[in-house]
Amino acid sequence: MDYQIREDRGPQGRRKLTAERAAYFQLMQQGFNNSEACRIVGVNRRTGITWRNGRNAYKGWPRTAPPVHRELSSAGPSRYLRESERLHIADRLRENATIRQIAAELGRSPSTVSREIRRNGSHWTGGRFAYRPHAAQARADARRPRPKAGKIGRNPELREFVQARLERRWSPEQISHILRQLFPGRPDMHVTHETIYQALYSRKRGDLRRDLSRSLRTGRAMRRPHRQSAKRQPRMAKNMVMISERPAEVDDRAVPGHWEGDLIIGKAHKSAIGTLVERSSRLLVLVHLPDGRQPAQVRDALIEAVSTLPHQFRRSLTWDQGSEMHLHHQFSAATEMDVYFCEPGSPWQRGSNENTNGLLRQYFPKGTDLSRYTREDLDTVVAELNSRPRKTLGWETPAERFAKLLATAS
Repeated sequence: MDYQIREDRGPQGRRKLTAERAAYFQLMQQGFNNSEACRIVGVNRRTGITWRNGRNAYKGWPRTAPPVHRELSSAGPSRYLRESERLHIADRLRENATIRQIAAELGRSPSTVSREIRRNGSHWTGGRFAYRPHAAQARADARRPRPKAGKIGRNPELREFVQARLERRWSPEQISHILRQLFPGRPDMHVTHETIYQALYSRKRGDLRRDLSRSLRTGRAMRRPHRQSAKRQPRMAKNMVMISERPAEVDDRAVPGHWEGDLIIGKAHKSAIGTLVERSSRLLVLVHLPDGRQPAQVRDALIEAVSTLPHQFRRSLTWDQGSEMHLHHQFSAATEMDVYFCEPGSPWQRGSNENTNGLLRQYFPKGTDLSRYTREDLDTVVAELNSRPRKTLGWETPAERFAKLLATAS
């Protein structure tokens, strides 16, 4: 590319970026994607999208912009078939050349040529197939602009079906499955649940009414991307001992004294209650945190709660990677309990504790101020849950199982 990008590009004002735009389209024809071409030319990637697709009016910016129409250069490779290539395809088809021969002459994949003929060809009234290059070029140009209406937006019957089920609070996955059951021979009525989500949340498409997103279980007006646990930065980068290094005796629950811990959070994330569950007996201990959940406060409250236990029942504690356990090494020094941390986004590694926290939400509903509960209130809840029979314990209560373990250890 003979165009030289300036290293120091000041404000452009109202001057048209003619040279930059020409260089951008040349890079796109050479196979670069939008982000790479914009980075090389020195413009924002949204500018490149506007050059290619135009801009629709939206709230706060009523002006529209049409796509930039340009003649494709006949030199150099291109991502798309040119009109000259379509002329060559039509000429060779009239000479009864094979698809592979045409593809080899054009330097294209045979599937590219086959797909071009199938998508942009036409049928005569006599039933014979014909490929007309200028008409094929017009069809390709009409198909290229973005954004396009989605499958749901193009099919009124499908749109009404999906919207009716969403109003009845069906999940997109349920709608996707029922469509295949009710319309087995109609692919135009089949969509994946991801297509339904995109039709709901995509601002550009508008295939479904945006207010229907409130009918989903989350009720979110905007879609949240899935968090990738492998890319999360640990909040305690030092001195963490991971659960993979925990002794094997903890996993089979045969040896008592290994605990799982966590916090249940109150209204506006301003209050909390600590929860400790013994893995063998499922015994519950609640940690009172009336003044907050800063690391020092959690450390002191845990030390106070654990100090009431017999020494042989203080072996280890498994916690998630919450910042409230930043002072875990001080807790270990005071209680002689090893602390192990779960992998990010892996609550099943503390299954007993997670299950118990679900039971506790009957007493401490989400959205309530947990600081208003006194130590006596917590003791009442502990007594009630520890005296409740559990199927996993053979219908013994946690208090009964813990008493047996304590008698055996004595």
